[in-house]
Amino acid sequence: MEAPKSKPQLLSTFFLFFLLHRTLAEGVTPEEAKHLRDEVREMFYHAFNGYMKNAFPLDELRPLSCGGENTLGGYALTLIDSLDTLALLGDRERFAASVEWIGKNLRFDINKTVSLFETTIRILGGLLSAHLIASDYATGMKIPTYDNQLLHLAEDLARRMLPAFDTPTAEKSFTLQEKEVSCSFPSFVNLDLMITSTAGGGTLTLEFGVLSRLTNDPIFEQVTKNAVRGIWARRSKLNLVGAHINVFTGEWTQKDAGIGTSIDSFYEYLLKAYLLFGDEEYLFIFQEAYAAAMHYLFNDPWYVEVNMDSAALVWPLFNSLQAFWPGLQVLAGDIDPAIRTHGAFFSVWKKYGFTPEGFNLATLSVQYGQKSYPLRPELIESTYWLYKATRDPRYLDAGRDIVASLQYGARCSCGYCHISDVEFHKQEDHMESFFLAETVKYLWLLFDLAAGPDNLVENGPYKYIFSTEGHILPSTPQISLAREHCSYFGAYCRNGDIKQEHCTADVVSNLQETNDSRSFGSWAHGGLQSETTFSDSIPISGSIKGFCPGLTHGQKFGITYVTPADTQKNVPTIERQENVARSVSAMVVPDQNSDYTPPTNKQYHDNFQDLDERGPKSDLPQE
Repeated sequence: MEAPKSKPQLLSTFFLFFLLHRTLAEGVTPEEAKHLRDEVREMFYHAFNGYMKNAFPLDELRPLSCGGENTLGGYALTLIDSLDTLALLGDRERFAASVEWIGKNLRFDINKTVSLFETTIRILGGLLSAHLIASDYATGMKIPTYDNQLLHLAEDLARRMLPAFDTPTAEKSFTLQEKEVSCSFPSFVNLDLMITSTAGGGTLTLEFGVLSRLTNDPIFEQVTKNAVRGIWARRSKLNLVGAHINVFTGEWTQKDAGIGTSIDSFYEYLLKAYLLFGDEEYLFIFQEAYAAAMHYLFNDPWYVEVNMDSAALVWPLFNSLQAFWPGLQVLAGDIDPAIRTHGAFFSVWKKYGFTPEGFNLATLSVQYGQKSYPLRPELIESTYWLYKATRDPRYLDAGRDIVASLQYGARCSCGYCHISDVEFHKQEDHMESFFLAETVKYLWLLFDLAAGPDNLVENGPYKYIFSTEGHILPSTPQISLAREHCSYFGAYCRNGDIKQEHCTADVVSNLQETNDSRSFGSWAHGGLQSETTFSDSIPISGSIKGFCPGLTHGQKFGITYVTPADTQKNVPTIERQENVARSVSAMVVPDQNSDYTPPTNKQYHDNFQDLDERGPKSDLPQE
């Protein structure tokens, strides 16, 4: 066996590999973008064919040993997770063959204990996305022989998971009368575990909501919406949520508030559920949650974790799951902090060639026990969204560097390997299904957008929302009831173009001071609005929502705080909680070009040198 490379030798080789990937001209040219797009396409097929040859129908590939393993439930997980990527690439033959095999062979009548969260975002989301593509002539990928087999499988799977929502805490929040199913916080299908993460309980609304719209059965959407309500009703007085909660008592078992591990996609699905379904309740919650996150968690350009009750610092740590946040900020219209934060996050990638699971902001080093990079897509996702919003070539340069890192450091004989140590680029024999569902997908979309887009997302018949697993869900009339909710899911507009839909004059004139629904072209630090009026905000480019009646979240939905009595003791009064921003019913993405240059490592260190240091946090379940 070849001796492992020393660190200096490895880094020098890595540097030379970067040089080979760069052109003499500054930045990525359109022609180079085409080559990079083709290279990413080859990356997908290297991994996909490796899975089909060596692991299928097991769940995931072992790319070093060229074998397979069941990691979720034995559902051919990687194939299902890859379906809409095949469609995006225009691979009609493999897409049709995969859909046909799944329709004939996949069954869920087996005795398995599975994660509700992972099964929903990977299996249920993959089935629904592929169904919506395969059943619609407008997508250009309709399969003539397809007869809703994937939809039937999705409904069967979701009904088997419904008992997970029947927990005692439902009696303290919401009860569904139609099906005699109550819900608050989902955990696992057989309810063996009493603890769920906030992300695990709050990241089910897109998939279950789409299923309700397709089957005309409201139960799926209602139970997941009530799970979100149950979590939000137990937020702190600062509008922060913790990381883990007991599904039977409703008490927080871990009160660390952040935007990363165990909480991340809770924020993501609040905004995306509004954008896809037009349901204002999600927007109200998102606005309050986002403003609180920017006020208490944002230490420009980084984000820290604090106690949800007191806002006291818990730990100054960047974890890799936070990297989705700039992309979410693009959808929310908060571009400036997204640019700064992405620059900071990408500086960590540049330092190591990958992002470690944890990077200590006080010591400017990899956090002990969190040295791995499991092929995560979040930084690439944000890179794609920022390029789409700004067309700034720096994001193409970032994408090119990421391709070089993956090709040199993670590629192996049958696929792409986890990196167990980002400092020494040590490979591990595992490839998560999300590498094909998200990581490669966002890279391909980035370069295809630069080369002249020719794909379903950019040129298709609908506007699409990406699930947290990267599955594309269309804003069709059947799914998106936007007009009923007085809102409009806008496209990305050219400079100077504004697409918006107004409610009646009577509605607009009755806006209340508690929720001024005028649009604002930018957000001040901490999520507070600037005094710029909507008419002053053009030219713009982004997702624009229409004007809707101005009611506070509490007024309209009657959701209040539900706090266990013992959690009220010894909670200090925090003056900052009065400064949380008001809600705004308009989502605008400004067209802004920033000259921001990421601070030096010394500046990062100076920002955190006075923070209290504690021992390393214990590893938590990662959603």
